[in-house]
Amino acid sequence: MVAVFRTELVKQLRRPRTYVALGIAAVIPIILTIALKANPPNPASGEEGFFALAPNSGLFVPVAALRFMSRFFLVLLASLFAGDAVSSDASWGNLRYLLVRPVTRPRLLGAKLGVSALFAVLATLAIVVVGLVAGVIAFGWEGISVPVAGLSQSAGQLVGNLAIATVYVAWGLAAVVSFGFFVSTLTDVPAGGVGAGIGLYIVSQILDAITSLGSIRYALPTHYFDAWDILFFGRGPNAEMLRGVLLQIPYVLVFCALAFWRFQRKDILS
Repeated sequence: MVAVFRTELVKQLRRPRTYVALGIAAVIPIILTIALKANPPNPASGEEGFFALAPNSGLFVPVAALRFMSRFFLVLLASLFAGDAVSSDASWGNLRYLLVRPVTRPRLLGAKLGVSALFAVLATLAIVVVGLVAGVIAFGWEGISVPVAGLSQSAGQLVGNLAIATVYVAWGLAAVVSFGFFVSTLTDVPAGGVGAGIGLYIVSQILDAITSLGSIRYALPTHYFDAWDILFFGRGPNAEMLRGVLLQIPYVLVFCALAFWRFQRKDILS
Protein backbone atom coordinates (compact mmCIF):
# COMPACT_ATOMS: atom_id res chain seq x y z
CA MET A 1 0.00 0.00 0.00
CA VAL A 2 2.85 2.37 0.89
CA ALA A 3 4.53 1.79 -2.47
CA VAL A 4 1.30 2.50 -4.36
CA PHE A 5 0.71 5.65 -2.31
CA ARG A 6 4.25 6.83 -3.01
CA THR A 7 3.77 6.23 -6.73
CA GLU A 8 0.54 8.24 -6.79
CA LEU A 9 2.17 11.00 -4.75
CA VAL A 10 5.12 11.26 -7.13
CA LYS A 11 2.73 11.37 -10.08
CA GLN A 12 0.87 14.29 -8.53
CA LEU A 13 4.12 16.09 -7.75
CA ARG A 14 5.15 15.87 -11.40
CA ARG A 15 2.06 17.74 -12.56
CA PRO A 16 2.46 21.50 -13.03
CA ARG A 17 -1.18 21.86 -12.01
CA THR A 18 -0.28 20.81 -8.47
CA TYR A 19 2.25 23.58 -8.07
CA VAL A 20 -0.03 26.15 -9.67
CA ALA A 21 -2.88 25.26 -7.28
CA LEU A 22 -0.71 25.25 -4.15
CA GLY A 23 1.12 28.34 -5.37
CA ILE A 24 -2.12 30.29 -5.70
CA ALA A 25 -3.15 29.11 -2.23
CA ALA A 26 0.12 30.54 -0.90
CA VAL A 27 0.13 33.79 -2.89
CA ILE A 28 -3.36 35.00 -1.98
CA PRO A 29 -2.59 35.37 1.78
CA ILE A 30 0.47 37.45 0.83
CA ILE A 31 -1.67 39.69 -1.37
CA LEU A 32 -4.21 40.03 1.44
CA THR A 33 -1.47 40.98 3.90
CA ILE A 34 -0.02 43.60 1.57
CA ALA A 35 -3.49 45.04 1.01
CA LEU A 36 -4.18 45.19 4.75
CA LYS A 37 -0.84 46.87 5.39
CA ALA A 38 -1.22 49.42 2.60
CA ASN A 39 -4.89 50.13 3.17
CA PRO A 40 -6.07 49.15 6.67
CA PRO A 41 -9.81 48.40 6.74
CA ASN A 42 -12.35 50.33 8.74
CA PRO A 43 -12.75 48.69 12.18
CA ALA A 44 -16.47 49.49 12.02
CA SER A 45 -16.88 47.19 9.03
CA GLY A 46 -19.40 44.46 9.72
CA GLU A 47 -19.21 42.07 6.79
CA GLU A 48 -15.43 42.08 6.75
CA GLY A 49 -14.90 41.97 10.50
CA PHE A 50 -12.06 39.47 10.28
CA PHE A 51 -10.11 41.78 7.99
CA ALA A 52 -10.88 44.77 10.20
CA LEU A 53 -9.31 42.92 13.14
CA ALA A 54 -6.30 41.46 11.30
CA PRO A 55 -4.05 44.58 11.50
CA ASN A 56 -4.22 44.36 15.32
CA SER A 57 -2.00 41.26 15.28
CA GLY A 58 -0.03 39.39 12.67
CA LEU A 59 -1.31 36.18 14.24
CA PHE A 60 -4.84 37.09 13.21
CA VAL A 61 -3.96 37.51 9.52
CA PRO A 62 -4.03 33.73 8.80
CA VAL A 63 -7.39 33.58 10.57
CA ALA A 64 -8.79 36.18 8.18
CA ALA A 65 -7.15 34.46 5.20
CA LEU A 66 -8.53 31.06 6.20
CA ARG A 67 -12.03 32.46 6.65
CA PHE A 68 -11.91 34.27 3.30
CA MET A 69 -10.44 31.40 1.26
CA SER A 70 -12.42 28.59 2.87
CA ARG A 71 -15.65 30.15 1.60
CA PHE A 72 -14.98 28.92 -1.95
CA PHE A 73 -11.38 28.86 -3.17
CA LEU A 74 -10.25 26.12 -0.79
CA VAL A 75 -13.30 24.06 -1.78
CA LEU A 76 -12.28 24.51 -5.42
CA LEU A 77 -8.76 23.23 -4.74
CA ALA A 78 -9.99 20.24 -2.74
CA SER A 79 -12.45 19.35 -5.52
CA LEU A 80 -9.70 19.72 -8.11
CA PHE A 81 -7.44 17.17 -6.44
CA ALA A 82 -10.25 14.71 -5.63
CA GLY A 83 -12.38 15.11 -8.75
CA ASP A 84 -9.79 13.99 -11.26
CA ALA A 85 -8.05 11.36 -9.12
CA VAL A 86 -9.49 8.46 -11.13
CA SER A 87 -11.14 10.13 -14.11
CA SER A 88 -7.90 11.70 -15.35
CA ASP A 89 -6.19 8.30 -15.59
CA ALA A 90 -9.33 6.88 -17.18
CA SER A 91 -9.40 9.66 -19.80
CA TRP A 92 -5.73 9.05 -20.62
CA GLY A 93 -6.24 5.29 -20.77
CA ASN A 94 -3.75 4.69 -17.96
CA LEU A 95 -5.90 2.64 -15.60
CA ARG A 96 -5.40 -0.60 -17.48
CA TYR A 97 -1.61 -0.18 -17.25
CA LEU A 98 -1.71 0.75 -13.57
CA LEU A 99 -3.54 -2.49 -12.80
CA VAL A 100 -1.22 -4.63 -14.90
CA ARG A 101 1.09 -4.59 -11.92
CA PRO A 102 0.25 -6.82 -8.94
CA VAL A 103 -1.91 -4.07 -7.45
CA THR A 104 -5.50 -4.71 -6.46
CA ARG A 105 -8.17 -2.16 -7.30
CA PRO A 106 -8.94 -1.32 -3.63
CA ARG A 107 -5.24 -0.63 -2.95
CA LEU A 108 -4.96 1.61 -5.99
CA LEU A 109 -8.14 3.49 -5.14
CA GLY A 110 -7.10 3.81 -1.50
CA ALA A 111 -3.79 5.34 -2.55
CA LYS A 112 -5.54 7.81 -4.85
CA LEU A 113 -7.97 8.79 -2.10
CA GLY A 114 -5.13 9.25 0.37
CA VAL A 115 -3.18 11.48 -2.02
CA SER A 116 -6.29 13.54 -2.79
CA ALA A 117 -6.93 14.09 0.92
CA LEU A 118 -3.26 14.91 1.51
CA PHE A 119 -3.23 17.70 -1.06
CA ALA A 120 -6.48 19.13 0.30
CA VAL A 121 -4.75 19.33 3.68
CA LEU A 122 -1.60 20.82 2.12
CA ALA A 123 -3.67 23.53 0.44
CA THR A 124 -5.21 24.41 3.82
CA LEU A 125 -1.80 24.45 5.48
CA ALA A 126 -0.36 26.63 2.71
CA ILE A 127 -2.99 29.28 3.39
CA VAL A 128 -2.40 29.26 7.14
CA VAL A 129 1.39 28.99 7.21
CA VAL A 130 2.01 31.62 4.54
CA GLY A 131 -0.62 33.90 6.09
CA LEU A 132 1.04 33.45 9.49
CA VAL A 133 4.53 34.30 8.20
CA ALA A 134 3.34 37.25 6.15
CA GLY A 135 1.15 38.52 8.99
CA VAL A 136 3.93 38.36 11.57
CA ILE A 137 6.30 40.21 9.24
CA ALA A 138 3.72 42.92 8.55
CA PHE A 139 2.04 43.33 11.95
CA GLY A 140 4.20 41.59 14.52
CA TRP A 141 3.87 38.64 16.89
CA GLU A 142 1.63 39.55 19.77
CA GLY A 143 -1.77 38.83 21.21
CA ILE A 144 -4.90 40.72 20.30
CA SER A 145 -7.29 42.69 22.47
CA VAL A 146 -10.33 44.35 20.93
CA PRO A 147 -12.96 44.61 23.70
CA VAL A 148 -15.54 46.11 21.35
CA ALA A 149 -15.41 42.93 19.24
CA GLY A 150 -15.32 40.68 22.28
CA LEU A 151 -11.85 39.50 21.32
CA SER A 152 -8.99 39.18 23.79
CA GLN A 153 -6.39 36.42 23.36
CA SER A 154 -2.69 36.04 24.02
CA ALA A 155 -0.25 35.02 21.31
CA GLY A 156 -0.25 31.46 22.62
CA GLN A 157 -4.03 31.27 22.59
CA LEU A 158 -4.20 32.61 19.04
CA VAL A 159 -1.69 30.05 17.78
CA GLY A 160 -3.46 27.20 19.55
CA ASN A 161 -6.88 28.22 18.26
CA LEU A 162 -5.45 28.74 14.77
CA ALA A 163 -4.13 25.16 14.81
CA ILE A 164 -7.56 23.84 15.86
CA ALA A 165 -9.28 25.95 13.20
CA THR A 166 -6.91 24.63 10.52
CA VAL A 167 -7.66 21.02 11.40
CA TYR A 168 -11.39 21.75 11.58
CA VAL A 169 -11.51 23.45 8.17
CA ALA A 170 -9.45 20.68 6.56
CA TRP A 171 -11.77 18.02 7.99
CA GLY A 172 -14.77 20.11 6.95
CA LEU A 173 -13.76 19.46 3.34
CA ALA A 174 -14.12 15.70 3.81
CA ALA A 175 -17.63 15.43 2.35
CA VAL A 176 -16.67 17.52 -0.68
CA VAL A 177 -13.52 15.47 -1.27
CA SER A 178 -15.36 12.17 -0.83
CA PHE A 179 -18.17 13.11 -3.20
CA GLY A 180 -15.82 14.48 -5.86
CA PHE A 181 -13.75 11.31 -5.55
CA PHE A 182 -16.82 9.11 -5.90
CA VAL A 183 -17.98 10.91 -9.06
CA SER A 184 -14.43 10.60 -10.38
CA THR A 185 -14.94 6.82 -10.48
CA LEU A 186 -18.12 7.26 -12.54
CA THR A 187 -16.77 9.37 -15.38
CA ASP A 188 -13.81 9.65 -17.72
CA VAL A 189 -14.13 13.44 -17.76
CA PRO A 190 -12.07 15.04 -14.93
CA ALA A 191 -14.23 18.17 -14.99
CA GLY A 192 -17.19 16.01 -13.95
CA GLY A 193 -15.66 15.02 -10.63
CA VAL A 194 -14.34 18.52 -9.95
CA GLY A 195 -17.72 20.06 -10.71
CA ALA A 196 -19.48 17.50 -8.52
CA GLY A 197 -17.45 18.48 -5.46
CA ILE A 198 -18.01 22.19 -6.05
CA GLY A 199 -21.68 21.54 -6.82
CA LEU A 200 -22.21 19.71 -3.53
CA TYR A 201 -20.78 22.67 -1.64
CA ILE A 202 -22.87 25.25 -3.52
CA VAL A 203 -26.12 23.30 -3.23
CA SER A 204 -25.52 22.69 0.47
CA GLN A 205 -24.86 26.39 1.07
CA ILE A 206 -27.98 27.42 -0.84
CA LEU A 207 -30.21 24.97 1.02
CA ASP A 208 -28.66 25.98 4.31
CA ALA A 209 -29.73 29.56 3.68
CA ILE A 210 -33.38 28.49 3.39
CA THR A 211 -34.52 28.74 7.00
CA SER A 212 -37.90 27.20 6.13
CA LEU A 213 -36.16 23.84 5.86
CA GLY A 214 -35.85 23.87 9.63
CA SER A 215 -33.85 21.08 11.23
CA ILE A 216 -33.16 19.47 7.84
CA ARG A 217 -30.40 22.04 7.42
CA TYR A 218 -28.48 20.48 10.32
CA ALA A 219 -27.77 17.45 8.16
CA LEU A 220 -26.25 19.44 5.29
CA PRO A 221 -22.49 18.86 4.94
CA THR A 222 -21.60 22.56 5.14
CA HIS A 223 -24.01 23.62 7.88
CA TYR A 224 -21.27 23.82 10.53
CA PHE A 225 -18.49 24.81 8.14
CA ASP A 226 -17.92 28.20 9.81
CA ALA A 227 -18.47 27.02 13.38
CA TRP A 228 -14.77 27.50 14.15
CA ASP A 229 -15.31 31.28 14.39
CA ILE A 230 -16.24 30.80 18.03
CA LEU A 231 -12.64 29.84 18.79
CA PHE A 232 -11.64 33.49 18.54
CA PHE A 233 -14.73 35.06 20.09
CA GLY A 234 -15.60 32.48 22.71
CA ARG A 235 -13.88 30.10 25.10
CA GLY A 236 -12.70 27.39 22.79
CA PRO A 237 -14.32 24.51 20.87
CA ASN A 238 -18.05 24.17 21.41
CA ALA A 239 -20.87 21.72 20.68
CA GLU A 240 -21.40 23.06 17.16
CA MET A 241 -17.81 22.25 16.23
CA LEU A 242 -18.24 18.74 17.57
CA ARG A 243 -21.40 18.33 15.50
CA GLY A 244 -19.51 19.62 12.47
CA VAL A 245 -16.79 17.02 12.97
CA LEU A 246 -19.25 14.16 13.44
CA LEU A 247 -21.44 15.27 10.53
CA GLN A 248 -18.67 14.59 8.01
CA ILE A 249 -18.30 10.94 9.02
CA PRO A 250 -21.47 9.49 7.42
CA TYR A 251 -20.82 11.41 4.19
CA VAL A 252 -17.27 10.08 4.03
CA LEU A 253 -18.34 6.51 4.75
CA VAL A 254 -21.17 6.52 2.20
CA PHE A 255 -19.34 8.26 -0.66
CA CYS A 256 -16.11 6.31 -0.17
CA ALA A 257 -18.00 3.01 0.04
CA LEU A 258 -19.80 3.86 -3.20
CA ALA A 259 -16.50 4.82 -4.82
CA PHE A 260 -14.86 1.49 -3.93
CA TRP A 261 -17.97 -0.44 -4.95
CA ARG A 262 -18.12 1.33 -8.31
CA PHE A 263 -14.40 1.01 -9.02
CA GLN A 264 -14.49 -2.73 -8.37
CA ARG A 265 -17.02 -3.01 -11.22
CA LYS A 266 -15.57 -0.35 -13.52
CA ASP A 267 -14.66 -1.48 -17.03
CA ILE A 268 -11.13 -0.09 -17.38
CA LEU A 269 -10.72 -1.53 -20.89
CA SER A 270 -13.47 0.59 -22.44
